[in-house]
Amino acid sequence: MKHFNFNIQNNNYNVKILSHEGNIIEMEVNGTSYSVKMKEETKKAKTPTLVRAASKRPAEPLKVNPGSSKTKIVAPIPGVVLSLDVKVGDTIKVGDRLLVLEAMKMENNIASEKAGTVTAVNVNVGQQVLQNEVMIELE
Repeated sequence: MKHFNFNIQNNNYNVKILSHEGNIIEMEVNGTSYSVKMKEETKKAKTPTLVRAASKRPAEPLKVNPGSSKTKIVAPIPGVVLSLDVKVGDTIKVGDRLLVLEAMKMENNIASEKAGTVTAVNVNVGQQVLQNEVMIELE
C-alpha cells in the first residue's frame, strides 16, 4: 500500500493506493474510497533478459592424431600441477591417472585416454600451466 500527500491549489489530499490490477486502481482519498479505471493498462518494467547468441560452429572434441604413434596430453584449463603420477618410461593403461591439476581451487585428475609408454614429462610439481600446454607425451 502506497501513501501520497498532494497540495493542489492550497487543498491537501491524502491518497492511499489500496490495490492495482491491470488498469483498475482501488484508492482512498481523504478517507473516501474510489475505483479508478485507467485508459491504458500501466506496464510494469521488466528485468532485461540477456541472451547469448548461438555459436557459429559446434565445439570440436580434442582430436588425437591417429596416423601418429605419439599422443600429447595437454592442459584442459589453466592451473597448477599438484602431483605427477608417472615418469619417463612408465607403461600406462587407459584410465590411469597421469597427474593432478589444480584449477579454480578444484583438483582435477588428468587420466590417460590411450595406453602407451611415457616418452616425455614437460611439467614439474608446482608449475603453472596454460590451457592447451603440452604436459606429457605418450608413445
